[in-house]
Amino acid sequence: MFIDGRQVPDGTIIETDIAIIGAGAAGITLAREFIGSQRHVTLIESGGLEPDEATQALYAGESKGVDYPLEAARLRYFGGSTNHWGGFCRPLAPIDFEARSWVPHSGWPITRATLDPFYARATTICQLGAGLTAGDFDDSAAWRLRAGGKSLNWQSIDLPGDDFVTRFFIYSKPTHFGEAYGGEIGRATNITTYLNSNVTEIVPDAAVQRVERLTVATLGVEGHPGRRFEIRPRMTILACGGIENARLLLLSNSVATEGLGNGRDLVGRFFMEHVHVPGQIALIALDARARIATGYDEPQVVGDAEVRAILMPSDAYLRREQRLGLNIAIYPQRPVAEGSDAERPVEAGVLGLLRLPGAPDATVAGEATLFGASCAAEPIPSPDNRVTLSTDRDALGLPRTRLDWRPLPVEQRDLARNVDALARNFGAWGHGIVRALFTERPDWQDEDIGWGNHHMGTTRMAADPQAGVVDADCRVHGIDNLYVAGSSIFPTGGPVNPTFTIVALAMRLADHLKSRKLAG
Repeated sequence: MFIDGRQVPDGTIIETDIAIIGAGAAGITLAREFIGSQRHVTLIESGGLEPDEATQALYAGESKGVDYPLEAARLRYFGGSTNHWGGFCRPLAPIDFEARSWVPHSGWPITRATLDPFYARATTICQLGAGLTAGDFDDSAAWRLRAGGKSLNWQSIDLPGDDFVTRFFIYSKPTHFGEAYGGEIGRATNITTYLNSNVTEIVPDAAVQRVERLTVATLGVEGHPGRRFEIRPRMTILACGGIENARLLLLSNSVATEGLGNGRDLVGRFFMEHVHVPGQIALIALDARARIATGYDEPQVVGDAEVRAILMPSDAYLRREQRLGLNIAIYPQRPVAEGSDAERPVEAGVLGLLRLPGAPDATVAGEATLFGASCAAEPIPSPDNRVTLSTDRDALGLPRTRLDWRPLPVEQRDLARNVDALARNFGAWGHGIVRALFTERPDWQDEDIGWGNHHMGTTRMAADPQAGVVDADCRVHGIDNLYVAGSSIFPTGGPVNPTFTIVALAMRLADHLKSRKLAG
Protein backbone atom coordinates (compact mmCIF):
# COMPACT_ATOMS: atom_id res chain seq x y z
CA MET A 1 0.00 0.00 0.00
CA PHE A 2 1.20 3.50 -0.89
CA ILE A 3 0.23 6.48 1.27
CA ASP A 4 1.01 10.12 0.50
CA GLY A 5 2.55 11.52 3.67
CA ARG A 6 1.01 14.89 2.86
CA GLN A 7 -2.37 13.34 3.70
CA VAL A 8 -1.32 12.00 7.12
CA PRO A 9 -2.83 14.11 9.94
CA ASP A 10 -0.39 16.11 12.05
CA GLY A 11 0.67 14.33 15.21
CA THR A 12 -0.08 10.83 13.91
CA ILE A 13 2.00 8.08 15.53
CA ILE A 14 2.66 4.99 13.40
CA GLU A 15 3.86 1.77 15.01
CA THR A 16 5.82 -0.72 12.88
CA ASP A 17 8.21 -3.63 13.17
CA ILE A 18 10.80 -2.42 10.65
CA ALA A 19 11.26 1.07 9.22
CA ILE A 20 13.34 1.45 6.06
CA ILE A 21 14.34 5.03 5.32
CA GLY A 22 14.84 5.44 1.58
CA ALA A 23 13.36 3.57 -1.41
CA GLY A 24 16.32 3.20 -3.75
CA ALA A 25 18.28 0.08 -4.66
CA ALA A 26 19.02 -0.83 -1.02
CA GLY A 27 15.64 0.09 0.47
CA ILE A 28 13.55 -1.62 -2.20
CA THR A 29 15.74 -4.75 -2.09
CA LEU A 30 15.29 -4.93 1.69
CA ALA A 31 11.53 -4.38 1.51
CA ARG A 32 11.11 -7.12 -1.12
CA GLU A 33 12.93 -9.59 1.10
CA PHE A 34 10.18 -9.19 3.75
CA ILE A 35 7.16 -9.55 1.44
CA GLY A 36 4.78 -12.10 2.93
CA SER A 37 6.60 -12.31 6.26
CA GLN A 38 5.03 -11.83 9.69
CA ARG A 39 6.82 -8.51 10.14
CA HIS A 40 5.22 -5.26 9.17
CA VAL A 41 7.56 -3.03 7.16
CA THR A 42 7.22 0.72 6.75
CA LEU A 43 9.13 2.06 3.73
CA ILE A 44 9.67 5.83 3.85
CA GLU A 45 10.47 7.75 0.67
CA SER A 46 11.20 11.48 0.41
CA GLY A 47 9.77 11.75 -3.09
CA GLY A 48 6.74 10.50 -4.94
CA LEU A 49 6.36 8.10 -7.84
CA GLU A 50 7.59 10.77 -10.27
CA PRO A 51 10.34 13.39 -9.99
CA ASP A 52 9.48 16.68 -8.32
CA GLU A 53 11.60 19.82 -8.48
CA ALA A 54 10.99 20.95 -4.90
CA THR A 55 11.87 17.53 -3.48
CA GLN A 56 14.96 17.19 -5.69
CA ALA A 57 16.16 20.59 -4.38
CA LEU A 58 16.53 19.05 -0.90
CA TYR A 59 19.78 17.53 -2.22
CA ALA A 60 21.38 20.93 -2.86
CA GLY A 61 24.37 21.84 -0.71
CA GLU A 62 27.90 23.20 -0.60
CA SER A 63 30.89 21.71 -2.41
CA LYS A 64 34.44 22.34 -1.26
CA GLY A 65 37.50 21.09 -3.10
CA VAL A 66 35.98 19.74 -6.32
CA ASP A 67 32.91 21.62 -7.55
CA TYR A 68 30.60 18.63 -7.16
CA PRO A 69 26.96 18.69 -8.42
CA LEU A 70 25.19 17.52 -5.25
CA GLU A 71 21.67 18.20 -6.46
CA ALA A 72 22.15 16.52 -9.85
CA ALA A 73 24.11 13.47 -8.70
CA ARG A 74 21.16 11.56 -7.18
CA LEU A 75 17.43 11.24 -7.84
CA ARG A 76 14.97 11.74 -4.98
CA TYR A 77 11.82 9.76 -5.81
CA PHE A 78 10.61 6.16 -5.57
CA GLY A 79 13.35 3.97 -7.04
CA GLY A 80 16.02 6.49 -6.13
CA SER A 81 19.02 6.82 -8.39
CA THR A 82 18.24 3.53 -10.15
CA ASN A 83 15.92 5.78 -12.16
CA HIS A 84 18.99 7.00 -14.06
CA TRP A 85 21.24 3.99 -13.52
CA GLY A 86 23.33 2.81 -16.46
CA GLY A 87 23.04 -0.83 -15.37
CA PHE A 88 26.78 -1.59 -15.01
CA CYS A 89 27.18 -4.64 -12.75
CA ARG A 90 30.34 -6.25 -11.47
CA PRO A 91 31.26 -7.53 -7.98
CA LEU A 92 34.16 -6.21 -6.00
CA ALA A 93 37.21 -8.47 -6.29
CA PRO A 94 38.57 -10.50 -3.34
CA ILE A 95 41.55 -8.13 -3.09
CA ASP A 96 39.17 -5.19 -2.64
CA PHE A 97 38.10 -6.62 0.73
CA GLU A 98 41.65 -7.09 2.01
CA ALA A 99 43.69 -4.84 4.28
CA ARG A 100 46.46 -3.69 1.92
CA SER A 101 49.55 -2.02 3.32
CA TRP A 102 49.68 0.47 0.43
CA VAL A 103 46.01 1.53 0.78
CA PRO A 104 45.47 3.47 4.03
CA HIS A 105 42.35 2.52 6.02
CA SER A 106 41.70 -0.51 3.79
CA GLY A 107 40.18 -3.82 4.85
CA TRP A 108 36.60 -5.01 5.31
CA PRO A 109 35.48 -7.12 8.29
CA ILE A 110 33.96 -9.54 5.75
CA THR A 111 35.49 -11.28 2.72
CA ARG A 112 34.41 -11.63 -0.89
CA ALA A 113 33.52 -15.26 -0.13
CA THR A 114 31.01 -13.96 2.43
CA LEU A 115 29.23 -12.00 -0.30
CA ASP A 116 29.42 -14.56 -3.13
CA PRO A 117 26.03 -16.23 -2.42
CA PHE A 118 24.42 -12.79 -2.18
CA TYR A 119 26.05 -11.64 -5.42
CA ALA A 120 24.47 -14.71 -7.02
CA ARG A 121 21.06 -13.68 -5.68
CA ALA A 122 21.64 -10.07 -6.74
CA THR A 123 21.88 -11.16 -10.39
CA THR A 124 18.15 -11.89 -10.22
CA ILE A 125 16.95 -8.59 -8.74
CA CYS A 126 19.28 -6.67 -11.08
CA GLN A 127 17.86 -8.75 -13.97
CA LEU A 128 21.22 -9.79 -15.41
CA GLY A 129 20.10 -13.10 -16.86
CA ALA A 130 19.28 -16.61 -15.71
CA GLY A 131 21.69 -18.91 -13.95
CA LEU A 132 24.58 -16.51 -13.43
CA THR A 133 27.17 -16.82 -10.66
CA ALA A 134 29.83 -14.48 -9.32
CA GLY A 135 32.43 -16.43 -11.31
CA ASP A 136 30.84 -15.47 -14.65
CA PHE A 137 32.25 -11.96 -14.29
CA ASP A 138 35.80 -13.28 -14.79
CA ASP A 139 35.53 -16.27 -17.13
CA SER A 140 35.79 -15.93 -20.94
CA ALA A 141 35.35 -19.68 -21.36
CA ALA A 142 31.99 -19.55 -19.59
CA TRP A 143 30.67 -17.03 -22.11
CA ARG A 144 31.97 -19.00 -25.10
CA LEU A 145 30.21 -22.05 -23.67
CA ARG A 146 26.96 -20.13 -23.15
CA ALA A 147 27.08 -19.01 -26.77
CA GLY A 148 27.58 -22.58 -27.94
CA GLY A 149 30.98 -21.60 -29.30
CA LYS A 150 29.31 -19.80 -32.21
CA SER A 151 28.00 -16.27 -31.87
CA LEU A 152 30.34 -14.94 -29.22
CA ASN A 153 33.35 -13.30 -30.82
CA TRP A 154 35.76 -13.25 -27.85
CA GLN A 155 39.21 -12.75 -29.26
CA SER A 156 40.75 -11.95 -25.91
CA ILE A 157 43.50 -9.39 -25.70
CA ASP A 158 46.05 -11.80 -24.31
CA LEU A 159 48.79 -9.42 -23.25
CA PRO A 160 52.08 -11.05 -22.21
CA GLY A 161 52.82 -11.59 -18.55
CA ASP A 162 50.23 -11.19 -15.83
CA ASP A 163 49.86 -7.43 -15.50
CA PHE A 164 46.44 -7.06 -17.17
CA VAL A 165 43.58 -9.52 -17.52
CA THR A 166 40.20 -9.60 -19.25
CA ARG A 167 37.18 -9.39 -16.99
CA PHE A 168 33.53 -8.55 -17.57
CA PHE A 169 30.70 -6.22 -16.76
CA ILE A 170 27.24 -7.73 -17.07
CA TYR A 171 24.57 -5.15 -17.81
CA SER A 172 21.24 -4.76 -16.10
CA LYS A 173 18.39 -3.85 -18.47
CA PRO A 174 18.95 -1.32 -16.68
CA THR A 175 16.48 -2.17 -13.96
CA HIS A 176 14.71 0.88 -12.56
CA PHE A 177 13.78 -0.52 -9.17
CA GLY A 178 10.72 1.66 -8.61
CA GLU A 179 9.19 0.71 -11.94
CA ALA A 180 10.22 -2.94 -11.73
CA TYR A 181 9.21 -3.64 -8.14
CA GLY A 182 6.72 -0.93 -7.17
CA GLY A 183 3.75 -3.14 -8.10
CA GLU A 184 4.65 -6.04 -5.82
CA ILE A 185 5.60 -3.69 -2.97
CA GLY A 186 2.30 -1.87 -3.37
CA ARG A 187 0.35 -5.14 -3.29
CA ALA A 188 2.21 -6.60 -0.28
CA THR A 189 -0.16 -6.65 2.71
CA ASN A 190 2.67 -6.32 5.23
CA ILE A 191 4.40 -3.32 3.62
CA THR A 192 3.24 0.29 3.80
CA THR A 193 5.12 2.87 1.78
CA TYR A 194 4.89 6.54 2.76
CA LEU A 195 5.68 8.82 -0.18
CA ASN A 196 6.63 12.51 -0.02
CA SER A 197 7.77 11.84 3.54
CA ASN A 198 11.12 13.07 4.85
CA VAL A 199 12.68 11.66 8.00
CA THR A 200 14.12 14.70 9.74
CA GLU A 201 15.63 12.96 12.76
CA ILE A 202 16.28 9.48 14.14
CA VAL A 203 15.62 9.92 17.85
CA PRO A 204 17.18 7.46 20.33
CA ASP A 205 16.43 6.81 23.99
CA ALA A 206 18.19 8.85 26.66
CA ALA A 207 21.02 6.30 26.89
CA VAL A 208 21.53 6.40 23.09
CA GLN A 209 21.28 2.61 22.91
CA ARG A 210 18.08 2.19 20.91
CA VAL A 211 16.07 4.13 18.34
CA GLU A 212 12.73 5.19 19.79
CA ARG A 213 11.12 7.16 17.00
CA LEU A 214 11.54 8.84 13.64
CA THR A 215 10.28 12.36 13.11
CA VAL A 216 8.80 12.86 9.64
CA ALA A 217 7.95 16.04 7.74
CA THR A 218 6.47 16.80 4.33
CA LEU A 219 6.95 19.82 2.13
CA GLY A 220 4.08 22.28 1.95
CA VAL A 221 1.77 22.15 -1.08
CA GLU A 222 0.11 25.21 -2.72
CA GLY A 223 0.42 27.41 0.30
CA HIS A 224 -0.53 24.74 2.83
CA PRO A 225 2.07 23.92 5.49
CA GLY A 226 3.71 20.51 5.51
CA ARG A 227 2.60 17.74 7.83
CA ARG A 228 4.48 16.41 10.87
CA PHE A 229 4.11 12.87 12.21
CA GLU A 230 6.11 10.11 13.90
CA ILE A 231 7.03 6.53 13.15
CA ARG A 232 7.95 4.27 16.08
CA PRO A 233 9.83 1.21 14.77
CA ARG A 234 11.22 -1.76 16.61
CA MET A 235 14.06 -1.82 14.09
CA THR A 236 15.33 0.92 11.75
CA ILE A 237 17.39 0.69 8.54
CA LEU A 238 18.90 3.83 7.05
CA ALA A 239 19.12 3.50 3.25
CA CYS A 240 19.29 7.05 1.86
CA GLY A 241 22.55 6.89 -0.12
CA GLY A 242 26.21 7.54 0.45
CA ILE A 243 25.80 11.22 1.35
CA GLU A 244 22.31 11.41 2.87
CA ASN A 245 22.96 8.49 5.24
CA ALA A 246 25.72 10.51 6.87
CA ARG A 247 23.72 13.73 6.77
CA LEU A 248 20.71 12.18 8.57
CA LEU A 249 22.92 10.67 11.28
CA LEU A 250 24.53 14.09 11.82
CA LEU A 251 21.09 15.75 11.88
CA SER A 252 19.97 13.30 14.59
CA ASN A 253 21.52 15.39 17.34
CA SER A 254 18.77 16.35 19.80
CA VAL A 255 19.84 13.56 22.18
CA ALA A 256 23.26 12.57 20.84
CA THR A 257 24.53 16.10 20.38
CA GLU A 258 27.36 15.07 18.02
CA GLY A 259 24.97 12.98 15.90
CA LEU A 260 23.98 9.33 16.05
CA GLY A 261 26.88 6.87 15.75
CA ASN A 262 29.30 9.77 15.76
CA GLY A 263 30.91 9.51 19.18
CA ARG A 264 34.29 8.99 17.50
CA ASP A 265 33.82 11.68 14.83
CA LEU A 266 33.67 9.13 11.99
CA VAL A 267 30.22 9.79 10.50
CA GLY A 268 30.68 11.57 7.18
CA ARG A 269 34.42 10.90 6.94
CA PHE A 270 36.13 8.73 4.29
CA PHE A 271 33.87 9.88 1.45
CA MET A 272 34.91 8.14 -1.77
CA GLU A 273 34.04 8.61 -5.42
CA HIS A 274 35.31 6.92 -8.58
CA VAL A 275 37.32 9.34 -10.66
CA HIS A 276 36.37 9.05 -14.34
CA VAL A 277 38.88 11.13 -16.28
CA PRO A 278 36.96 13.22 -18.84
CA GLY A 279 37.74 12.08 -22.36
CA GLN A 280 40.26 9.31 -22.86
CA ILE A 281 43.25 8.08 -20.89
CA ALA A 282 44.96 6.49 -23.90
CA LEU A 283 44.83 5.86 -27.63
CA ILE A 284 45.40 2.29 -28.82
CA ALA A 285 46.50 1.35 -32.35
CA LEU A 286 46.16 -2.33 -33.25
CA ASP A 287 47.41 -3.97 -36.44
CA ALA A 288 45.21 -6.10 -38.65
CA ARG A 289 46.35 -9.31 -36.96
CA ALA A 290 44.91 -8.28 -33.60
CA ARG A 291 41.50 -6.74 -34.02
CA ILE A 292 39.69 -6.25 -30.74
CA ALA A 293 36.70 -8.52 -30.52
CA THR A 294 33.27 -6.94 -30.45
CA GLY A 295 32.91 -7.95 -26.81
CA TYR A 296 35.44 -5.28 -25.84
CA ASP A 297 34.41 -2.27 -27.91
CA GLU A 298 30.67 -2.77 -27.42
CA PRO A 299 28.42 -4.98 -25.28
CA GLN A 300 27.39 -8.34 -26.70
CA VAL A 301 24.18 -10.26 -26.04
CA VAL A 302 24.60 -13.89 -25.02
CA GLY A 303 21.31 -15.63 -24.33
CA ASP A 304 19.42 -13.28 -22.02
CA ALA A 305 22.57 -11.58 -20.71
CA GLU A 306 24.44 -8.56 -22.06
CA VAL A 307 28.18 -8.60 -21.37
CA ARG A 308 31.20 -6.43 -22.05
CA ALA A 309 34.87 -7.27 -21.71
CA ILE A 310 37.19 -4.85 -19.94
CA LEU A 311 40.87 -4.82 -19.01
CA MET A 312 41.86 -4.70 -15.35
CA PRO A 313 45.21 -4.92 -13.56
CA SER A 314 45.68 -8.40 -12.13
CA ASP A 315 45.90 -9.02 -8.40
CA ALA A 316 49.52 -10.10 -8.89
CA TYR A 317 50.35 -6.75 -10.54
CA LEU A 318 48.54 -4.73 -7.88
CA ARG A 319 50.43 -6.51 -5.10
CA ARG A 320 53.81 -6.37 -6.83
CA GLU A 321 53.57 -2.70 -7.79
CA GLN A 322 51.44 -1.71 -4.78
CA ARG A 323 48.94 0.13 -6.95
CA LEU A 324 45.29 1.08 -6.81
CA GLY A 325 42.78 -0.79 -8.96
CA LEU A 326 41.43 0.34 -12.31
CA ASN A 327 38.95 -0.79 -14.94
CA ILE A 328 39.63 0.10 -18.57
CA ALA A 329 36.92 0.18 -21.20
CA ILE A 330 37.88 0.28 -24.89
CA TYR A 331 35.84 2.23 -27.44
CA PRO A 332 36.06 2.89 -31.17
CA GLN A 333 38.12 6.05 -31.64
CA ARG A 334 36.36 9.26 -30.64
CA PRO A 335 37.55 12.88 -30.41
CA VAL A 336 40.34 13.59 -27.95
CA ALA A 337 39.32 15.56 -24.85
CA GLU A 338 39.71 19.32 -25.17
CA GLY A 339 42.98 20.50 -23.66
CA SER A 340 44.82 17.18 -23.88
CA ASP A 341 48.36 17.03 -25.23
CA ALA A 342 47.45 14.65 -28.08
CA GLU A 343 47.84 16.01 -31.61
CA ARG A 344 44.82 16.18 -33.86
CA PRO A 345 43.57 14.71 -36.06
CA VAL A 346 44.46 11.10 -35.30
CA GLU A 347 43.73 8.80 -38.22
CA ALA A 348 44.46 5.20 -39.11
CA GLY A 349 47.92 5.20 -40.68
CA VAL A 350 49.11 8.31 -38.83
CA LEU A 351 50.96 6.05 -36.42
CA GLY A 352 53.80 8.46 -35.77
CA LEU A 353 51.53 10.21 -33.32
CA LEU A 354 51.33 7.11 -31.14
CA ARG A 355 54.48 6.35 -29.18
CA LEU A 356 55.15 3.75 -26.56
CA PRO A 357 56.68 5.51 -23.50
CA GLY A 358 60.42 4.83 -23.51
CA ALA A 359 60.39 3.48 -27.07
CA PRO A 360 59.91 6.43 -29.47
CA ASP A 361 60.49 4.31 -32.58
CA ALA A 362 57.66 1.84 -31.85
CA THR A 363 55.45 1.12 -34.85
CA VAL A 364 52.48 -1.03 -35.77
CA ALA A 365 52.70 -3.32 -38.79
CA GLY A 366 50.27 -2.77 -41.65
CA GLU A 367 46.89 -1.10 -41.43
CA ALA A 368 45.84 -0.06 -37.94
CA THR A 369 42.55 0.25 -36.15
CA LEU A 370 42.36 2.99 -33.54
CA PHE A 371 40.56 2.80 -30.22
CA GLY A 372 40.20 5.05 -27.22
CA ALA A 373 40.41 3.88 -23.61
CA SER A 374 38.48 5.29 -20.66
CA CYS A 375 38.59 4.26 -17.04
CA ALA A 376 37.21 4.30 -13.53
CA ALA A 377 39.88 4.44 -10.83
CA GLU A 378 39.87 3.08 -7.29
CA PRO A 379 39.80 5.80 -4.62
CA ILE A 380 41.71 5.87 -1.34
CA PRO A 381 39.54 6.31 1.77
CA SER A 382 40.75 9.53 3.40
CA PRO A 383 39.28 10.93 6.63
CA ASP A 384 39.72 14.44 5.23
CA ASN A 385 37.25 13.78 2.40
CA ARG A 386 34.01 14.15 4.28
CA VAL A 387 30.36 15.13 4.57
CA THR A 388 29.42 17.70 7.21
CA LEU A 389 26.47 20.05 7.75
CA SER A 390 26.26 23.47 6.15
CA THR A 391 24.98 26.62 7.82
CA ASP A 392 22.48 26.97 4.96
CA ARG A 393 19.07 25.36 5.44
CA ASP A 394 16.69 23.56 3.10
CA ALA A 395 12.91 23.98 2.69
CA LEU A 396 12.34 21.72 5.72
CA GLY A 397 14.52 23.95 7.88
CA LEU A 398 17.35 21.39 8.07
CA PRO A 399 21.06 22.17 7.57
CA ARG A 400 22.11 21.29 4.04
CA THR A 401 25.00 19.04 3.09
CA ARG A 402 28.54 20.28 2.83
CA LEU A 403 30.84 17.98 0.82
CA ASP A 404 34.61 18.34 1.08
CA TRP A 405 36.16 16.08 -1.58
CA ARG A 406 39.28 16.10 -3.68
CA PRO A 407 41.06 12.97 -4.92
CA LEU A 408 44.53 12.45 -3.45
CA PRO A 409 47.84 12.93 -5.33
CA VAL A 410 48.63 9.22 -4.96
CA GLU A 411 45.45 8.42 -6.90
CA GLN A 412 46.68 10.62 -9.77
CA ARG A 413 50.12 8.99 -9.63
CA ASP A 414 48.80 5.43 -9.65
CA LEU A 415 46.38 6.08 -12.51
CA ALA A 416 49.17 7.56 -14.65
CA ARG A 417 51.54 4.67 -13.84
CA ASN A 418 48.86 2.10 -14.56
CA VAL A 419 48.31 3.69 -17.99
CA ASP A 420 52.06 3.54 -18.64
CA ALA A 421 52.04 -0.15 -17.65
CA LEU A 422 49.20 -0.74 -20.12
CA ALA A 423 51.29 0.90 -22.85
CA ARG A 424 54.32 -1.27 -22.05
CA ASN A 425 52.21 -4.42 -22.12
CA PHE A 426 50.70 -3.58 -25.51
CA GLY A 427 54.19 -2.82 -26.83
CA ALA A 428 55.53 -6.15 -25.60
CA TRP A 429 52.56 -7.93 -27.19
CA GLY A 430 53.74 -6.84 -30.64
CA HIS A 431 50.33 -6.22 -32.19
CA GLY A 432 49.58 -2.75 -30.89
CA ILE A 433 50.95 0.41 -29.37
CA VAL A 434 49.47 2.87 -26.90
CA ARG A 435 49.82 6.59 -26.48
CA ALA A 436 49.15 7.63 -22.89
CA LEU A 437 47.00 10.76 -22.71
CA PHE A 438 46.97 10.84 -18.90
CA THR A 439 50.42 11.55 -17.51
CA GLU A 440 51.91 11.78 -14.04
CA ARG A 441 51.99 15.20 -12.40
CA PRO A 442 52.49 16.36 -8.81
CA ASP A 443 48.76 16.76 -8.26
CA TRP A 444 45.38 16.59 -9.95
CA GLN A 445 44.42 19.30 -12.40
CA ASP A 446 40.78 20.38 -12.19
CA GLU A 447 40.17 19.37 -15.80
CA ASP A 448 41.29 15.81 -14.97
CA ILE A 449 38.57 15.18 -12.42
CA GLY A 450 35.32 13.62 -13.55
CA TRP A 451 33.20 11.29 -11.46
CA GLY A 452 30.77 8.41 -11.61
CA ASN A 453 28.20 9.79 -9.12
CA HIS A 454 29.20 6.91 -6.82
CA HIS A 455 29.00 8.01 -3.18
CA MET A 456 30.74 5.64 -0.79
CA GLY A 457 32.36 5.32 2.60
CA THR A 458 30.72 7.88 4.90
CA THR A 459 29.41 5.32 7.46
CA ARG A 460 32.13 2.73 6.91
CA MET A 461 32.02 -0.86 8.14
CA ALA A 462 34.60 -2.01 10.69
CA ALA A 463 34.80 -4.62 13.44
CA ASP A 464 36.40 -2.03 15.75
CA PRO A 465 34.15 0.92 16.77
CA GLN A 466 37.28 3.07 16.73
CA ALA A 467 37.60 2.50 12.96
CA GLY A 468 34.05 2.54 11.64
CA VAL A 469 30.41 3.48 12.12
CA VAL A 470 28.77 0.09 11.55
CA ASP A 471 29.84 -3.47 12.37
CA ALA A 472 30.08 -6.48 10.06
CA ASP A 473 26.28 -6.93 10.29
CA CYS A 474 25.71 -3.28 9.23
CA ARG A 475 24.52 -2.32 12.73
CA VAL A 476 25.57 1.08 14.07
CA HIS A 477 28.09 0.47 16.84
CA GLY A 478 26.46 0.87 20.25
CA ILE A 479 22.86 1.16 18.99
CA ASP A 480 20.95 -2.09 19.16
CA ASN A 481 18.24 -1.53 16.56
CA LEU A 482 19.78 0.84 13.98
CA TYR A 483 21.29 -0.48 10.75
CA VAL A 484 22.72 1.19 7.64
CA ALA A 485 22.43 -0.11 4.08
CA GLY A 486 24.04 1.08 0.86
CA SER A 487 27.46 2.14 -0.35
CA SER A 488 28.03 4.47 2.61
CA ILE A 489 29.15 1.35 4.55
CA PHE A 490 31.94 0.49 2.05
CA PRO A 491 35.38 0.67 3.73
CA THR A 492 36.98 0.79 0.26
CA GLY A 493 35.39 1.33 -3.12
CA GLY A 494 37.32 -0.81 -5.57
CA PRO A 495 37.34 0.32 -9.23
CA VAL A 496 33.79 -0.79 -10.20
CA ASN A 497 30.26 0.59 -9.95
CA PRO A 498 28.70 0.08 -6.50
CA THR A 499 25.04 -0.80 -7.20
CA PHE A 500 25.55 -4.56 -7.58
CA THR A 501 27.38 -4.71 -4.24
CA ILE A 502 24.72 -2.48 -2.63
CA VAL A 503 22.05 -5.03 -3.60
CA ALA A 504 24.14 -8.01 -2.41
CA LEU A 505 24.80 -6.34 0.97
CA ALA A 506 21.10 -5.47 1.34
CA MET A 507 20.16 -9.11 0.81
CA ARG A 508 22.73 -10.20 3.37
CA LEU A 509 21.36 -7.63 5.85
CA ALA A 510 17.80 -8.86 5.25
CA ASP A 511 18.86 -12.43 6.08
CA HIS A 512 20.50 -11.21 9.28
CA LEU A 513 17.41 -9.25 10.34
CA LYS A 514 15.15 -12.23 9.69
CA SER A 515 17.24 -14.17 12.19
CA ARG A 516 16.94 -11.47 14.87
CA LYS A 517 14.19 -11.46 17.44
CA LEU A 518 12.43 -8.11 17.59
CA ALA A 519 12.60 -6.49 21.00
CA GLY A 520 10.26 -3.94 22.51
